[in-house]
Amino acid sequence: MHAHLRELVLLTDLYELTMAAGYHKHAMFAPATFSLFIRKYAPNRSYFVSAGLEEVIEFLESFQFVREDLDFLDKTGRFSQDFLHYLSRMRFTGDVHAIPEGHLFFKDEPVLEVTAPIIEAQMVESFIINAINLQVAIASKAARCFHAAAGRGLVDFSLRRTQGTDAALKVARASYIAGFAGSSNVLAEKIYNIPASGTMAHSFITSFDEEIDAFRAFAATFPKNTVLLIDTYDTLEGARKAAVVGREMLERGEMLQGVRLDSGDMAQLSQDVRKILDEAGLDKVSIFASGGFDEFKIARYVREGCKIDAFGVGTKMGVSADAPYNDMAYKLVEYDGRPVLKLSSGKKTLVGKKQVFRLKQGSRTVKDVIGLRHEVLTGDPLLKMVMQGGKRLYAPEPLEKIRDRFCDEFATFDDAYKAIEKPNLYPVELGTGLQKLQEEVVQKTRQKELGES
Repeated sequence: MHAHLRELVLLTDLYELTMAAGYHKHAMFAPATFSLFIRKYAPNRSYFVSAGLEEVIEFLESFQFVREDLDFLDKTGRFSQDFLHYLSRMRFTGDVHAIPEGHLFFKDEPVLEVTAPIIEAQMVESFIINAINLQVAIASKAARCFHAAAGRGLVDFSLRRTQGTDAALKVARASYIAGFAGSSNVLAEKIYNIPASGTMAHSFITSFDEEIDAFRAFAATFPKNTVLLIDTYDTLEGARKAAVVGREMLERGEMLQGVRLDSGDMAQLSQDVRKILDEAGLDKVSIFASGGFDEFKIARYVREGCKIDAFGVGTKMGVSADAPYNDMAYKLVEYDGRPVLKLSSGKKTLVGKKQVFRLKQGSRTVKDVIGLRHEVLTGDPLLKMVMQGGKRLYAPEPLEKIRDRFCDEFATFDDAYKAIEKPNLYPVELGTGLQKLQEEVVQKTRQKELGES
């Protein structure tokens, strides 16, 4: 993966390079700290799930302009030979503090901070936002589905409708972090060891003369993992035929694993199908449902008493349909030891290197406080140093460990903050040290830039 990421050094906005050239021209090489955060919530949203950090670490470790990149930049005629020579020797030598993947975080909280010579820290902005913005969006959407499912299984079915092949892999990984049990994506199983799950399409059924022939053929091919799609012609009639095949399998010492619904009023249909299966002595056969599911549809069916054991969740999760992007920003908060900020309307930033402290009461998580990094405040500090001097400090975390972290932490938040519609907003406060520094810098900046007394 490193070789692939090294090829992406030019996957950047032009202004990153023009700013870097400006810094170089004026000998600005002092350390800078940039903070990555999300400004606001989309409607019905109240939290985010950290994801994408591992890709960022791999990119930063492999950051390098090769001869082909430099030749291309030279041909554009935009940059001096001195600057191109500087880029030829540049590597990422900075430190990264970040909230590990799988943790929840909230608006205005830094999910990542980079401290490095300003050219290095500036040049990696575009990639960092691109990598983390998508994966946070998907993990957060998947977490909402996980909450709505109330203990029922979830499988990522989004591959064919995600926004490109790279996104398909990131969706499989991010949704698995946020509690999904698996993915239909076979390459995700190979790369990430995410359990692959899948049955058949309607084409398999219609290619046989009769539906029951298709069921028997599939059972003969996969006797240990038979899940039958039963809605091609009529769902209840399909369930009755599946029950016949399930009984035949029992007689052979095999077990029908499940049936899948893909259309209709699946709350009512699942109840009817459950009755058909139970009456045939197939009470251990699971009912799986797919077809336009997201957290809203899952929550509705759960409220209506569906007998669905697991959901295949596709398009709407895979593109985070109701919130396809986050208002994520990567802003300079300190340069050469001087805290800096923006005063733009609606886009004011928090100064300085920061830490987020998470407070608990018993087993419940109750409040976050954003403080200065050097402060020692009550609560667990969330941002960990993950890179120092351009080198990672920890081996890549197993995906199962990240998933367990999410599930364990998610359970400590009150359901009011996780509600699918009109959730309560989780309390996030500024520590007194940060608040004081913020006020001082705002005042000084207004005096210097706006002439205010």
